[in-house]
Amino acid sequence: MRASYTEACHACFTAVDFETTGTVAGYPVEPWQIGAVRLRGGRVCADEHFESLLRVGDRPFNPRAPGRHAQLRGQLAAAPSPEELWPELSAWVTGVPLVAHNAGTERGVLTRLAPLHRTGPWVDTLALVRQAYPELASKALDDVAESFGLTARVRALCPGREAHDALYDAFACALVLEHLLGLPGWERVTVGALAGR
Repeated sequence: MRASYTEACHACFTAVDFETTGTVAGYPVEPWQIGAVRLRGGRVCADEHFESLLRVGDRPFNPRAPGRHAQLRGQLAAAPSPEELWPELSAWVTGVPLVAHNAGTERGVLTRLAPLHRTGPWVDTLALVRQAYPELASKALDDVAESFGLTARVRALCPGREAHDALYDAFACALVLEHLLGLPGWERVTVGALAGR
């Protein structure tokens, strides 16, 4: 059965998050950190996760770019390049449905990193939250996690981390999808329906 038609409660997903340099005149937007988390059978797999810093060289970051990149510049200089990391990363992001909060951002980054590789289908938890919970005042990932009572779980899975850390956000996104899949009436939703197909 094709992945897009598989019931989501039986599918394997990867929730993925990139932290980027932000927009700076004269420089491309580059990822400096990635986090990825597996969901199987509609549940987050706490032990199945991947994270890495990514080398971006001696370049400026947008001063409004979130995350702790300023404290990590030394480690970023020694981190693998996206090309060097691809053999390991590809196992997480190819051949499975991908999940992200505001998926266009992650899809764009991944397309630039690996333009010859087809990824997806993509499930956007931001779009799903807008459909299921239109009354929420904020649809930002950390606010959604707080509204759903997930923040303590995310922190337990990522001790010492905060929002705008790629692994923290990947876990938060994965837990948001887990929450949505547990809603009444979502038991037989397909991957294709989640991806808007």
